[in-house]
Amino acid sequence: MKNENTRNMVIFAVATAAILILYQIFVMGPQMERRKAAQEAAAAAAPASPDAADQVPGSSPASSGAIFVTDRTQAMGTVARVPVRTDRLQGSLSLQGGRIDDLFLTTYRETLDADAPPVELFRPQGMEHAYFAQFGWTGQNIAGGVPGPNTIWRLTSGSTLSPTTPITLTWDNGQGLRFTRVVAIDDQYMFTVTDTVANLGTQAITIAPYGRIERQGVPAHLGKTQILHEGGIGTFSKGDGFATTQLKYGDWAKNPREAFESTGGWLGITDKYWMAALIPPQTETVKAEFVVTDADRYNIHEARILGEARTINPGRQITEVQHLFAGAKRNEILSAYEKSYDLPRFIYAIDWGFLFFLTRPIFLLVEFFYGLVGNFGVAILLLTLTIKLIMFPLANKSYESLSKMRKLQPAMEKIKEQHKDDPQAQQKATMELYQKEKINPLAGCLPILVQIPVFYALYKVLYVTIEMRHAPFFGWIRDLSAPDPTNIWNLFGLIPWDPSSAPLVGGLIGSHAGGFTLALSVLAIIYGFTMWLQQAMNPPAPDPVQRQIFMFMPIVFTFIMAGFPAGLLVYWAWNNVLSIGQQYFIMHRFKAENPIDTFFSKLKKTAS
Repeated sequence: MKNENTRNMVIFAVATAAILILYQIFVMGPQMERRKAAQEAAAAAAPASPDAADQVPGSSPASSGAIFVTDRTQAMGTVARVPVRTDRLQGSLSLQGGRIDDLFLTTYRETLDADAPPVELFRPQGMEHAYFAQFGWTGQNIAGGVPGPNTIWRLTSGSTLSPTTPITLTWDNGQGLRFTRVVAIDDQYMFTVTDTVANLGTQAITIAPYGRIERQGVPAHLGKTQILHEGGIGTFSKGDGFATTQLKYGDWAKNPREAFESTGGWLGITDKYWMAALIPPQTETVKAEFVVTDADRYNIHEARILGEARTINPGRQITEVQHLFAGAKRNEILSAYEKSYDLPRFIYAIDWGFLFFLTRPIFLLVEFFYGLVGNFGVAILLLTLTIKLIMFPLANKSYESLSKMRKLQPAMEKIKEQHKDDPQAQQKATMELYQKEKINPLAGCLPILVQIPVFYALYKVLYVTIEMRHAPFFGWIRDLSAPDPTNIWNLFGLIPWDPSSAPLVGGLIGSHAGGFTLALSVLAIIYGFTMWLQQAMNPPAPDPVQRQIFMFMPIVFTFIMAGFPAGLLVYWAWNNVLSIGQQYFIMHRFKAENPIDTFFSKLKKTAS
């Protein structure tokens, strides 16, 4: 019996660990209090030593307190603007500082509603949570100065920035320096900024190019989920290769300055689905920084790049080409940019996680199936079937072992009765029975252990890839990346009432409560039932306490999984159905008792 108890304890330990891991990651994680406020962290941090990147000029919000306007037109001010129009982007850039600060992603909507507004990426200064990108030059003791954040550029060519019509901006400092900027955009999300500086004076000057992305304050919904990275991100040269750095907002506030020196690479600020990233020339050595400033008032987060200083002799000119990615993190788009611009690890702007060797292949497989069937839900079903086929031999051995053990239950009960006062004899007889029947009592644990990383990887894919955002299945499932909207408390929509509006308990019984929720949905109930049925087909645990724990596991997991994305429940319930079918076939072949045959047998007797 000792070996059998060991088997049961291993299964119990695996199940318990799975519950704890899932609860910690998906329930406690989103509810954990974020790290200390950026104000306290910035105040406590020691002043950083002077660095070349300190020369990069920052914005200077005009108001003396955190007072913002809500009207976008008012925030844009009276300075002339250049419209930005592509099939994917719409907005404008300001001639003040040449700032790209007004941008919407027209192919994505905030919600599933037909009249939902497009997703906003950049927001002009003066509004709360302003977010924008800017390029320029910096230098010391330059007569007449260089163009800064408040410089008013002159539009000298073009009227609308589009993939076929770049624009040209110029500015003359009145002391022999002429600055020309050509801004172009492709048909996706890449801006190309070509800056030319001509020295028409009599003295050589030394200047350096820079680029910066600034976010004034962090919106409340960002940086709250442990499974997802949001905040600073960049890839910098390290030795003979490149390494990707991720800086969550909490860590960023604790350490308000993170500096890197790199040849090539990129850096920016990323959200769940969207990103703004600066891309310098890949052969140039740059100084890069993640900086938090003015934490007690505006909490400004900046990603900066300062290029190599270069000297311009009289009568000569230099040109610097920088790029700005501002858009959706689609796999095929990032991959294409990675190849065409020779960008290191640009595809890892998507947070594939530490199981990237599973998440990326799973995503590519789902995308492949989607290309065949045109429905991501069906693609998930085909992915599940593929995974089951890959693990078919392992699962077969496991189910054969479980079937034999279930068939031997009467014999094992007899051994327990014969040696109830002699544990050693009981153990010896049980081991002899296992050896005689060629049974490995631990074989049943293997499929569980294999499924855990696959489960996590698929959850990651559903959660972080924009391809899954607002992807419908069939019927009422309009978004596989969101929880099933049906709810037991309004009889799955038959009662015209929103349970989340209930006082006190609305947050717990609402359809989108997230994490552990009492809002059981259709998919959650199907998942719970299939989990119960699959467990019922396994040999019962000999210990009554373990038996009770295993009996309650499907109930507990049903409530935990109810707040998970619908696509994950589709995968797990379908996986359970396939497992039940495979296990039933093997049990039927071995003539082992199982709940399906028992049910139909009772039904047949009742009918007769």
